Amino acid sequence: MPDLSKLTAELLAFRDARDWRQFHTLRHLISSLNLEAAELLELTQWRSDEEIEALPADERLGEALRDECADVLLYLLLIADHAGIDLLAAAHEKLRKNALKYPVDRARGSREKYTRLHVPAEGDQP
Repeated sequence: MPDLSKLTAELLAFRDARDWRQFHTLRHLISSLNLEAAELLELTQWRSDEEIEALPADERLGEALRDECADVLLYLLLIADHAGIDLLAAAHEKLRKNALKYPVDRARGSREKYTRLHVPAEGDQP
């Protein structure tokens, strides 16, 4: 499996061979990413949790799920390239930030947003 830089290079070559760079402003790329994410979401519309969990195993719907995930990834790569973002470095940094926001001892098993997790005040007993 190619790494992100190889995949990005392949994607940019695909784009450039078709002279599509002219259409790829940051605004248009971000809009397109959201449209593709909405198509991914559409796969869940009117389906039960059980049906959604079964999507990957269904031949037709599993392919649609893979295609929409790929579309989201490809637009994200185009956005990152346009904006000069190292996605792997950004993802590692975001994971580090999230670890600080959601410490295991307070976040484990909780669906609360970090702003609602109890942060012990000085002198509180654990």
